[in-house]
Amino acid sequence: MAKPAIEYQKMMTEIVYVNLPGPKEPNPGMTGGELLHGFLAELHEDQSNEVQAHLGALCSKWNVRFRKESETPTR
Repeated sequence: MAKPAIEYQKMMTEIVYVNLPGPKEPNPGMTGGELLHGFLAELHEDQSNEVQAHLGALCSKWNVRFRKESETPTR
């Protein structure tokens, strides 16, 4: 297959911070972002080395960082 004349690659430069701790249980009316927050926070707490390695690889790829409550900047 021939190479295209123009190649385009979108680079994601934003960093997404997941503030810890997350919600322990889903509640009725939670938004998708709140549910995702709880899910990611729960995965972050998992003690399995395999889960931690996989989560670390995904977070690195998508520029996701975990931040403890004490590290949250105030505005």
